[in-house]
Amino acid sequence: MSWLGAGIGAGIGLMFGGPIGAALGAWIGSSFGSGLQRAAGAAVAGLNREGAQTVFIVTVFSMLAKMAKADGLVSKAEVNLIEDFMQNNLRLSAEDRAQAIKIFQNAKTDAYSIYDYARQYRQLVRNEAMREMVYRLLFAVACADGELHAAEEEILRRIPEDLGLHSSIFSAMQGEFGHRASASAQSLKQHYDVLGCTPDVSDRELKLAYRRKAEEFHPDKLAAKGLPEEFMRHAEDQMKSITLAYETIVEARKRKAGASA
Repeated sequence: MSWLGAGIGAGIGLMFGGPIGAALGAWIGSSFGSGLQRAAGAAVAGLNREGAQTVFIVTVFSMLAKMAKADGLVSKAEVNLIEDFMQNNLRLSAEDRAQAIKIFQNAKTDAYSIYDYARQYRQLVRNEAMREMVYRLLFAVACADGELHAAEEEILRRIPEDLGLHSSIFSAMQGEFGHRASASAQSLKQHYDVLGCTPDVSDRELKLAYRRKAEEFHPDKLAAKGLPEEFMRHAEDQMKSITLAYETIVEARKRKAGASA
């Protein structure tokens, strides 16, 4: 998949308002010439798969720029971190990496906040799993240097509401990226957070929550919803987290039942 091709094929029809529309216009304008911006301001009638991919890409890298700038400036270390993320985690082609950098650079100086992007993405993309993937990528980059800084943590705690996600997602991601021991009571709660349920659910309800979450985050389903193939490794990682959460909770329940027998 070439983001360049997706931009040509879907971007012209998706030149709508708000931060994502402005970012998309700046990206396509810098890539293909200002003539392609003539549809700016048009309302979006609906996103096909290619359009959803384009919006996802523009949203992710624009929000990464805002995250990097959270403490007032984008440092060389943060730029290196995101470039390493693009090369080694997403494994982008040279062409797509160049496009991602353009999106990132454009968003650094625009007038919108990261929360503006999150709120519009929520409006455009009804699929919760796709919105959670945006959050997961933000969390991955924020923790890539082994430390969650105060400004990054503030964003990650606040932005789930703007993305239309439950606040427990912060705890779930913190448990995954913080590599906490699975035996602790706190991390067991984080496993429940991954599945979107609470410790008081029945075994049947737990299994249903697992199946529902696994279906939402199956890589093939996310691909059909517009997740670009370069991001599939993160969908696969999310699936592993969902399976680990379920298996860990089931084992903990078995041990508790055995101890009380």
